[in-house]
Amino acid sequence: MTFQQFGHKLVVPQDTEEDFPRPGRHLEKIELPLDLPVIVYGAGSFSNQYNSDHHIKSELPLRTVRLALRYGIRAFDTSAYYGPSEVVLGTILESIRDEFPRSSYRLMTKCGRYGVSAFDYEPDTIRQSVIRSLERLKTDYLDVVYLHDVEFVADPVLPRTSGNAISALQDEAAAFGLGVGDEGKIRGEGDVKILKAFAELQKLKDEGIIKNIGITGYPLPTLLRLALLILHNPPYKPLDILLSYSHLCLQNSNFARFAGEFRERAKVGTLMAASPLSMGLLTNRIPDWHPAPPKLRDAVKEAIAGWEGDFPNLALGYSINETGIDNGNVPLVLGLSTPAEVHKAIKVWRETRDRAGDVARRKAGEKKAQEVFARAKYLDWSWPSP
Repeated sequence: MTFQQFGHKLVVPQDTEEDFPRPGRHLEKIELPLDLPVIVYGAGSFSNQYNSDHHIKSELPLRTVRLALRYGIRAFDTSAYYGPSEVVLGTILESIRDEFPRSSYRLMTKCGRYGVSAFDYEPDTIRQSVIRSLERLKTDYLDVVYLHDVEFVADPVLPRTSGNAISALQDEAAAFGLGVGDEGKIRGEGDVKILKAFAELQKLKDEGIIKNIGITGYPLPTLLRLALLILHNPPYKPLDILLSYSHLCLQNSNFARFAGEFRERAKVGTLMAASPLSMGLLTNRIPDWHPAPPKLRDAVKEAIAGWEGDFPNLALGYSINETGIDNGNVPLVLGLSTPAEVHKAIKVWRETRDRAGDVARRKAGEKKAQEVFARAKYLDWSWPSP
């Protein structure tokens, strides 16, 4: 199998016992406004950041996607930036369309970022990127298109690049560009690029090519500032959806503290959190490329050593429990690579929702891990981005 062959319909492997859902509670849906499942399939797993070419070219991605759909994980998050992800995902979905027609799931992708340092928010490029994503994903519409990693393009407005961002909602609001009266203030060329790119996506929405528009990124104050900037400048439309990653996890849960501001002040329609394991940080195998500094990595190792059990399981359960913030039911984007990971994710979700197992032990484990992060001064700490 080669990536080029992903342009053609795949041979669907025969079902095995592992390819079917296990009995239990059905995955919940958040019906309005986007009709999303509480867990969204993170298709960044179809990139070399997380998996080898050998894995991506095997039958495992198709079997994983099919099982996820059978469980009710009927929304996918990908990007033009994620290497072959759109091509792989689109070919898989085309190959199983008899069982899962296009209307049975939601497709979300991103535009504007095309490499580690390659950003292009020019309107023509944004439009071309969306059209290319349609072709790769083998669809004639997209449920969501995001501007990808907006902090790399927008003008920087912040007193520091790392630390606990909660001060942006308190005494340092003005320093982060979040003061009352600053909502529509354009800071420079970067902000103009954001607004022009959003306006082009709005045209594509008006044409029916995309259904919803959003932004993604890491720093919460920047996301809030840009959501307000978009709302208070032509065409004066609020964001339909906003996604931040690694901010609703065991090490940093500040997304919950920003949720009310996103919804009430910026009028964002849907909030989404990604990466409950913080891009592999909260695992036994932290990726070499991860931006976490050495002392945070050491704190993670200490937290893992202090938990007798599956630490990623503990971390995932924490994030799933936190997705009910403000009764808003925030969908959680979770990267999945194998059928076993799908089964495990649903098992953790069921245990969390049913309050099954030793709830007191799990809560004690979460508290102990967060105490480790707090002693190291990394609880609710955000790394620099960019």
